[in-house]
Amino acid sequence: MRVLGVDPGLTRCGIGVVEGVPGRPLTLIGVGVVRTPADAELGDRLVAIERGIEAWLDEHRPECVAVERVFSQHNVRTVMGTAQASAVATLCAARRGLPVALHTPSEVKAAVTGSGRADKAQVGAMVTRLLRLSEAPKPADAADALALAICHIWRAPATNRLQQAHERARTASARTATVRKVPR
Repeated sequence: MRVLGVDPGLTRCGIGVVEGVPGRPLTLIGVGVVRTPADAELGDRLVAIERGIEAWLDEHRPECVAVERVFSQHNVRTVMGTAQASAVATLCAARRGLPVALHTPSEVKAAVTGSGRADKAQVGAMVTRLLRLSEAPKPADAADALALAICHIWRAPATNRLQQAHERARTASARTATVRKVPR
């Protein structure tokens, strides 16, 4: 599975592509950051992020996109920028029919380090180790994007099995309800 991880942000939007399957060594395909000037107009910044993500999608052809789920912070301005960049990433994937998975920061940290409370240095160190890199990707946004991709590769099979089981249960329940409605 090839996954594009996106750590959304208006100034620095981390992008990372990882390929692999659970239980096997992972492969770094590419990592980078889409940057926009803080003094640029919002619309121009969002267009720049869109173009950057589209270029990554064109070049690396992922099977799915993993985006950090926006969570509430004390700084509303930061939350808004993160949410807007997240929406751009989701839109880019949706245009191509690619599935999008949203993962919380604590879910990603737990998947990569074993602790949902790990700090950025711990995440960077584990990404470096898991991808067999000589040094941690910089800036931290790039390492976070790779961590998102890794998290999704490891968690997607279990999530898919749960969704399939839920669908089977819903279908069985619907069939049972239909059978009950048949007059005797």
